[in-house]
Amino acid sequence: MDNRTGEMVVFVRVVEAGSFSEAARLMLMTPSTVSKLIARLEARLGVRLIERSTRRLVLTREGEFYYERSCGLLAQLDETERQIAQGGAEAEGVVRVTSSVTFGTAALEPNLPAFLAQYPRITVDLSLSDEVVDLYLDRTDVAIRVGKLADSNLMSRKIGETRRRIAAAPDYLARHGTPLTPEDLVHHNCLGFNFRRAMPVWPMREGGRIVERMLTGSLLVNNGDTLRRMAIAGVGIIRLADYHLRGPVARGELIEILADAEIGEVDEVNALYRGGQFLPARVRAFLDFMVPRLRQFLVEG
Repeated sequence: MDNRTGEMVVFVRVVEAGSFSEAARLMLMTPSTVSKLIARLEARLGVRLIERSTRRLVLTREGEFYYERSCGLLAQLDETERQIAQGGAEAEGVVRVTSSVTFGTAALEPNLPAFLAQYPRITVDLSLSDEVVDLYLDRTDVAIRVGKLADSNLMSRKIGETRRRIAAAPDYLARHGTPLTPEDLVHHNCLGFNFRRAMPVWPMREGGRIVERMLTGSLLVNNGDTLRRMAIAGVGIIRLADYHLRGPVARGELIEILADAEIGEVDEVNALYRGGQFLPARVRAFLDFMVPRLRQFLVEG
């Protein structure tokens, strides 16, 4: 008898549990049975899906692809049976979402009341952090990412683009002077991020060429909101995406500087998600509702 669905269920449970023994405990099976099922699945597919080690399990690229598709197919099966049993139930359940602090606060939060009113049976589990999370390990459904996307088997919907701008508070510029050239920045307090992936380099246009200047300051933080508040308080100069700065600049709390030298570096904004074309109804509802509104936010502010 063909039991591919059962193999999928076991495989997904092993990935989410992080070990064969824990998956076996949760499914009331023996670890050897679980191990044999995964081995049989790999033998049938002709590829290794999971790299085993004494510390943890790591998915191969084929394993990531199979896990993503399995989640989608199993979710579709659950959704189909639930709709048949309930006569066409609406989208329901928990949607786990992550976003950077500023984008989540400025763009996602204002749209949540309308979404929750339209989908009363969906619970949004929202986490705001400028750290990049692993959607598989954190069991996150949707991640709003700003910047270049790493190669992965995740699906994405492009929301739009945003440009970098440099700004400082009027008080800071009154005390320290306004930088007139990129070279002047080396004498100023340039605030930055403390992420391991972040480099204290601001690419600038000088004399018809692009120069990457290594700049330092007295403060490193892990989110753009704090940087913006510190700049408004007069601590130093910041370089952030446009959506961070347009409000404070419009209110006069910050002044854009070196606009001619800034190369206008463009960051893409994308919604990443698991599941491919077989999305759970709750995740599809969230994306279909939010993505057009987030696109409008990037265009209009």
